[in-house]
Amino acid sequence: MPTTDDGHRDGRSLHERIAADLRDRIMTGDLAPGVKLPSTARLKEQFAASNATIQKALQLLKDERLVVGRAGSAVTVREHRQQTVRPAASTAPRSDGEPYPWLPEGHAGRAWRSRLLTVGEVVPPADVAAALRLAAGDTAIHRSQVLTVDGEPVELVHTYYPPEVARGTALAQRQRVKGGSPALLAELGLRIVRCVDLVTARVPTQEQYEALRLPGDLPVLRTLRVAYAASAAGERPVEATVMTKAGHLYELRYEFHPDLASPAGGPAPSD
Repeated sequence: MPTTDDGHRDGRSLHERIAADLRDRIMTGDLAPGVKLPSTARLKEQFAASNATIQKALQLLKDERLVVGRAGSAVTVREHRQQTVRPAASTAPRSDGEPYPWLPEGHAGRAWRSRLLTVGEVVPPADVAAALRLAAGDTAIHRSQVLTVDGEPVELVHTYYPPEVARGTALAQRQRVKGGSPALLAELGLRIVRCVDLVTARVPTQEQYEALRLPGDLPVLRTLRVAYAASAAGERPVEATVMTKAGHLYELRYEFHPDLASPAGGPAPSD
C-alpha cells in the first residue's frame, strides 16, 4: 500500500483505490470516450489484485456512469463522460423553450428538462444570507429545481432572492419564469452586471444524494453564485444560487484575461 513521506496510508479498500486510479485516467482523458479499459488480466497484474477485486472496481465505475460493459466483454469509457460547463454563459437571458445556457457542449441536441420542486419564503443558509446581506433570521424567496438531460438528473438548484426584489413577481410563484431570472430581473430594472462564484467540493448531503441519484460518497461540486445589479448606491446582490453537480461527471471552465486578474493589471474586482 503506497504511503507518503510522513507515513500516511491510503486506508481505502483495494477495489476503491483501483477505481480511483482508473477514474482519474478517464477524467483526465488518458482513457478517452469509446476506448476500451485494460483487460482484467492486465489490471490484475498492474494492481496485484484478484479477479473479484477488479470486477468490484469496474462495477463502481459502471455505477458512476463512467464506463459500460457486461461481464465477459470489454469495458469501454462512455461517450458521455465528464462534461464541461461554462458558468459565464449561464447568466444570459434565453427565449422561452430554448435550452438552458448552462448546458455543456456535449449535451447539444439532447433532451433537457427542468422540474420545479418548491417555491416559498424561507430562512436561507447562513452563507446565502450573508451573500444577500440579510440579517440573521430574515427570510428570502426560494425556488428549487432539478435539471435533467435525457432523463438523468444533472444539477440540483436552489435560488434565493431578497423579498423586496421577488415578492409579487413570477419569482415568488410556482411557475416557470419566461426567459429565466436574468430577463425578469432586467424587466424590474435590475440588470445583472456582475456575478461571483464560490466553488467547493463536498460530500453530498442526503438531499443531493437522492436528487442526483449518486452512486456513492463521491464529492459533488457546489457553486454559490451571487448576482449583483447596478443601483444608485452601487452594486447590490439580487440573486444567490446554490448549484450542485456530480463531481465525477462535470467540470467547470472559467476564462479570464491575465491583465485584468493580475496585480500588474490593476486590482481584481472585489466581492
